[in-house]
Amino acid sequence: MIIGIPKETFPGEARVAMSPDVARRLRGKGFELRLQQGAGLEAGYHDDDYLAAGVEIVDGEAAFAADLVVKVRKPSLEEVARMKEGALHIGFLETCDEKDEVLLAMFERGIRPLAMERIPRISRAQSMDALSSQSNIAGYRAVIEAAARYGRFFPLMMTSAGSVKPARVVVLGVGVAGLQAIATARRLGAEVYAYDIRPETREQIESLGAKPIDLDLGEEGSGAGGYARELSEEARARQQEMLADELARAHVIITTALIPCRPAPILVTESVVKRMREGSVIVDLAAANGGNCPLTEADKVVRKHGVVLVGHTNYPSMMAGDASTFYANNVANLLGIMFEESDDGPHLKDLAEDEITAAALVAPPE
Repeated sequence: MIIGIPKETFPGEARVAMSPDVARRLRGKGFELRLQQGAGLEAGYHDDDYLAAGVEIVDGEAAFAADLVVKVRKPSLEEVARMKEGALHIGFLETCDEKDEVLLAMFERGIRPLAMERIPRISRAQSMDALSSQSNIAGYRAVIEAAARYGRFFPLMMTSAGSVKPARVVVLGVGVAGLQAIATARRLGAEVYAYDIRPETREQIESLGAKPIDLDLGEEGSGAGGYARELSEEARARQQEMLADELARAHVIITTALIPCRPAPILVTESVVKRMREGSVIVDLAAANGGNCPLTEADKVVRKHGVVLVGHTNYPSMMAGDASTFYANNVANLLGIMFEESDDGPHLKDLAEDEITAAALVAPPE
């Protein structure tokens, strides 16, 4: 079984789907690996590092011609055309629309795509959950970004020249990214508040030393698979109104609220932004899905009503080395349940027989 690792071509993407250490581990299990020349450079991994791990360095054509192609980002139509008919593909595929032209092109060539975002959130799949591993990095990096943009101290500072109060940070959305944002802001000494529509997150917020924001919206916000569900229009309006005062007092707001395959909910209205202190910062992790603040501009940092709005859409790429290692480990753990070892190399199992691979495998539309 030959695994191909092409260079990522999505604009601004610095990650690579395989790290040298994980490649060495896969070589020990009988896989052959082919890496496109220079694919790991932006993540801090040189071709020599891969060669030392037993990886063959090839051109792009050879990497895409493998039995199994592993990428981080969704391939282009041109890249799909370079893949071998009947091959496997693993990566983030943005599968909300199963009639997407890239997926349809894969199906036409008999390529079986496994979407990393479809890994189920069950205990046995935690080590394969790339969505969580990358969100964890995003939550950390978002707070670092906020601290750099804020222009004031995060912690309480008492000096001979005077003292300042800690920054008031509000985290909206307490999933993987939100929990890491809370923990990071607390480590930096900020006074942290957090809000999520799922009542079960209250204990998690308190366990990290933050203060939960409690709102009675009149309906339950928990959805399937541990995700939040979309609220009714009435509940959304009540949510915005009740959150307004808490948000207006914040010095930094980190928003992470997402609903799978839906536009991001509006939590920070323009009227709230107008009430915030000059120089405050909003880091909107939902920028790629429209933003939790309507003033956010995807992939831009703008200043509106005196508030800095950060709309970066790829925080893991800003920490490409660690992000790539995490992702490679997720992939390797997934391969561990996809293949069985034998004397003549790894053999692919029936992907429909395991609930994890069955969930990740994208089927052609009927």
